[in-house]
Order: sequence, then C-alpha cells, then structure tokens
Amino acid sequence: MALLDFFRRRPEASPEALGDFLHAQAAYVAQKTVLDYCRVKAGRSEKQLFADPDFQAALAHCRWQVFFSALTDVTALVEAHLRPHAPGQEAALAAALVPLHAAALLAEPPPPEEAASAEAARDGLPHHLASLQLEPPQPAHRQKLLAEPVLFATLPIHSEQRQGESLAIKGALRFQIVSTQQELERRFDAVKTADNLLNRR
Repeated sequence: MALLDFFRRRPEASPEALGDFLHAQAAYVAQKTVLDYCRVKAGRSEKQLFADPDFQAALAHCRWQVFFSALTDVTALVEAHLRPHAPGQEAALAAALVPLHAAALLAEPPPPEEAASAEAARDGLPHHLASLQLEPPQPAHRQKLLAEPVLFATLPIHSEQRQGESLAIKGALRFQIVSTQQELERRFDAVKTADNLLNRR
C-alpha cells in the first residue's frame, strides 16, 4: 500500500499548475477535435491532403482559432468548478482566472495574423465570466461552448462535404470538454485551488 501511495499523484492546488492546465487542455481540445475529424475525412488521401500548402494554412488557422475559443471554454469550466468553493467571492475568483488565461494565450505565441484574435479572446474573458456568473455553475455537458461555432466556421473541409455530420462534430468537441472536466476533478483539489487563487499575492 505504501508503494501505491508513493506513485499516486497528490492533487494539485497551485495557480501555476492551474495555468499550465488551462493551456495544455485547450490545446489538446483544439488539436484533437480538428485533426481527428480532418484525418477521418481525408481517409486514404490523408498524406496528400496534409501535404497541400493551402490545406496546411487553413488547418493552422482553424487550430489557432479553435484554441482561442477552447481556452475561454476551459477557463469557464474551471470557474464553474471552483465557484461553489468561493461563496461571496465570485467576482474575485473570476478576476484571479483572467491573468492565468492571458498567460496561457501566450504560452505559445500565435503568429502575427492570429494576434488580433488572441487579443479579442483575452479582452472578452472578463465579460464572459461575469455573464456566466449570473446563472448557476454549469457542468461540462451543459456548458455553452464558444468553440463550437468557431470550429464550424474554420474547419478546412468544405461545408458541402460535412452534410449530416454536425452532430458528430459537436459530439467530438463536447466529449473533449467533458474529459477536461474529469481531468480537472482528478488532478486538482478544488477547495485548496480556489483558496490559493483568492489569496494569491
């Protein structure tokens, strides 16, 4: 039993670890959702499609755009998860998440052509969290996802080739967000994390 305890990861609670989580999970959500769909659609032509410069440019744009919106969604998910542990300090909790979100946006600096979208995501987060706090916290399977319309707008597969696949695309994105909530619950002590965020100096 002692050996199992040694290898079992203790729950994390630091703002720094939470910031790393935001970036890593948003990047994973974006890449997994976009790349998996494109690879399935390409089928046996995957090698040729992914070697095409125009497709690569469109794919890169899609991945960045979905990352920006997914990062907001993951931050909103974290806010909803921690809010019950910050009674009366909801606004302070949201404010504490803003710099973590901003740092995650720049953990991998976007290319110049994507910089305006990154800034818009950064500037829009406080209002988004404030609007969410007007309602009870929502779990991942009910959360309204900002990444969803962005994904459909930027996927480098023509809309005519996606007919009848909307539910599958939405389901794939939702699955990644639900998995993110499960990973959040597994890795972080919600009470201590909320307390550390609120008392950060």
